[in-house]
Amino acid sequence: MLATITEFLVALGPWGILLVSFIDSAGIPLTVGLDFLVILLSANQPRLAPVWAALAVLGSSAGNMVLYHAARKGGERLLKPEIPGTRRWRFRQWFQRYGLVTVFIPALIPIPMPMKFFVVCSGALCTRPLYFLLTVLLARILRYGVEAYLGVQLGEHSMQYIRDHPTELALFAVLLFAALYLLIRVSGRRQNPDAESV
Repeated sequence: MLATITEFLVALGPWGILLVSFIDSAGIPLTVGLDFLVILLSANQPRLAPVWAALAVLGSSAGNMVLYHAARKGGERLLKPEIPGTRRWRFRQWFQRYGLVTVFIPALIPIPMPMKFFVVCSGALCTRPLYFLLTVLLARILRYGVEAYLGVQLGEHSMQYIRDHPTELALFAVLLFAALYLLIRVSGRRQNPDAESV
């Protein structure tokens, strides 16, 4: 069945990538991975690799924005005014400051990470839509651009290459998270040296 679905989506070409990237990012899990589809189409049609990557970025960003806005509307109804100093208030303050880092890392690294949870948190906690969109766009451009390049260079063996290096990818994700987290903390202290750490 998976092979049949894959063949169908590959046959759809650009529409297949748009469909998969939008549906998966909007919160509906699919058995056919977008990473696999980008690599496969790039390997089969190297001249169109930039197109496949761009369509994946477009569909994924649109799907994430749909999920973000759904969570934002739900969050506005469900979240009660918070009392300063409480655990929920501190979490909101922390997420407003560092939350987009937790969106950027799983959006960038092709290993299982709970990105949708952080997308929902971004919407529910009213992260600025433009900042959220720019974060997703940057991460997805880097991710799918590299995957399209791997598809052209290594062909269908690219996914195996990614699967064979999960430790390195996880370590890279941790180091990148730590670097971005520290960068935001240092930047925040320079802008407001008297502010207390959250």
